[in-house]
Order: sequence, then structure tokens, then C-alpha cells
Amino acid sequence: MKTLRNLAEVWRQLRTLDPRATLWVVLAGVAGAAVGAGGGLLLSVWAIAPMALLTGLLAALLVFNLRARRAMYTAIEGQLGAAAAVLEQLRGPWFVTPAVAINGKQDLVHRVVGRPGVVLVGEGAGQRVKGLLAQERKRLARAVGDVPIHTLVVGDEEGGVPLTKLQSRVTKLPRSVGRKDVAKLERRLKPLTRSLPIPGGIDPTAVRRGRPKPR
Repeated sequence: MKTLRNLAEVWRQLRTLDPRATLWVVLAGVAGAAVGAGGGLLLSVWAIAPMALLTGLLAALLVFNLRARRAMYTAIEGQLGAAAAVLEQLRGPWFVTPAVAINGKQDLVHRVVGRPGVVLVGEGAGQRVKGLLAQERKRLARAVGDVPIHTLVVGDEEGGVPLTKLQSRVTKLPRSVGRKDVAKLERRLKPLTRSLPIPGGIDPTAVRRGRPKPR
């Protein structure tokens, strides 16, 4: 029941952020049902209805998820902490620590530990955030040893990573750490994590649950 309530809440917010979502989800469901019915007909007349129902629901859910993700990116883009909100949605052996470094201009660095090693993701303006990334990289270098430290800057400037492509960029980095060693690496870095306040504006855990929620 809780899952259904959450889904209904996400659906209500999606319709507000993306008024055309209903149309696309319905079209996807109809198209999926038509494909399923055709496939079921090749198997048996009794398979038409179950196949149509299953493929229709699957197609509708896929489009719903796509539109919800796109609406979420639109809602939080440009807000402080948006990158952390997106990174918190990574699935698998990933450890995300928001705001491990911050300066007086509220440029941020978030830390991600995963199969590629350590990924430092900066949010902020040009050279300022690059300097903050360099400081954090230097601070962690001795603790991680030979483990690679990657740095990324979120933004539409040259060399930056758009928010919509951040997850795929992080997950496509070359693997250099064994799956079982990721947690060990995170434990090694835990004592170096400074207790810094996450700036207001975005609650990353709320976005991971599928909806942006102002703090």
C-alpha cells in the first residue's frame, strides 16, 4: 500500500511538472498492448489478453519513469545541491557523501565511492569550484593510495557535465576497484569526512524517492 501511495504522489507531482505526461503514458500503454496482443496471437488466442496487459503496463511504466526523471531534472536544475540529489539515485555499490567541501561562495564538492574509485563532483562557478576540487583531491590522495580519483564539474560550460548526463558519466568511468573492495575504500575515507552542513534547497533523499522536496 505504501508503494502505491508513493506512486500516486509521484504521479500527481509529475502531472503538475509535465502536463503532457498523461498523454505519453497512455500512448505508450496502448502501443505496448497492441504489440503484446500481436505476440500473443502468434502463441494462442488465450495468450492475447495476458500478453497485451503485461506489455501495455510495462511500456506505460517505462515511459512514466522516463518522464518522471526528466521532470525531476527540470525541477532541480540550477538549484544548490542538485548534483547530490542526482548522485543519490545511483544503484549498486556506490557510496555518496554530499558536500564534503564548501567555500564561502557556496561552491560544493560531493564525494562518490564506487567501482571507478573516488569521484569528486563539483557544483559552482568556473575556476573557484575547480580549485575546491583540487584541494579535496590533494587531501584524499594519501588515503586512497593507488586508487584513481576522478573529478567532474557539473554545468553547461565547456568541459562540464550537464546534470541530465551526470549519472551516466559517473557510471561509465573505467572500473578499477573490485566490487568487494568498494565498501573497504569508503570505510578508509570515512574518518576524513568533515562534518559540513548541506546547504538548503534540496533534500537528496527525497529526490531518490522520486520527487524533489525543498528543505
